[in-house]
Amino acid sequence: MGKLFSLLYDPLMAPLERGRLKRLREHLLKEAKGLVLEIGSGTGINFPLYQAAKKVIAAEPSRTMRSKSMKNLRLAKVPIELTEAKAEALPFKDETFDTIVMTLVLCSVDHPLKAINEAKRVLKPGGRILFLEHVRMNARFIGRLQDSLTPVWKHLCDGCHLNRRTLAYLEAAGFEMIDVRRDFHGLFVSGTVAKSAE
Repeated sequence: MGKLFSLLYDPLMAPLERGRLKRLREHLLKEAKGLVLEIGSGTGINFPLYQAAKKVIAAEPSRTMRSKSMKNLRLAKVPIELTEAKAEALPFKDETFDTIVMTLVLCSVDHPLKAINEAKRVLKPGGRILFLEHVRMNARFIGRLQDSLTPVWKHLCDGCHLNRRTLAYLEAAGFEMIDVRRDFHGLFVSGTVAKSAE
C-alpha cells in the first residue's frame, strides 16, 4: 500500500466509521472466537472491538499501516500479534485458525479469489470467515458506473476496486453462506461463511 494513501486512510474513512460502519464492525466481531486471523488489518480499527477471541494474528503487508495500528493495538482487550503478510500468500500452516476476519480488504488485493482460497486453506474445518466489504451494486446504472470509475479509482486509492463481486468469490471457493447482510443500499455486504467440517 502506498505510504501517502496509508497516511490519509483514517481521515478519509472517519465520517463512515463514526456511524453505521462502526456498528457493522461491532456486530460482526462479536462472533470472532478462538484463534483469529485478521487479513489486511490496516490501521487496526478492529483491534478494540474484539471481545471473545483467544488471540488475534493481524496480517498486514504495509509497514506504514502496521505502524499506524499501534495506537489501536494499545486499546485491544485481547492479545493481538502483528505480522507482515499478503492475503494471497499467508505464512501459516493448513487448518490453523478458528475464525478469519476480512473487513474492507478484498477490494484492494490483487487476486481476490486466490486470497479467499488462502484463507480457506488456513481455516480449520467448520471454521468461519467474518467479512465486511464494499461491492458492485446490483442496480444496473450504479453497477455500470462503478465499472467505469474503477480504473481511475484504483489508481487514486491504491488498488481499491469499486466493482468487486465478493459474494460470488466466496461461493466459488466453496464456502457455505451462513448469514449475509446488505447495507447502504447494497454497497456494503457483511456476514459469515463457513468452511465444510468434512
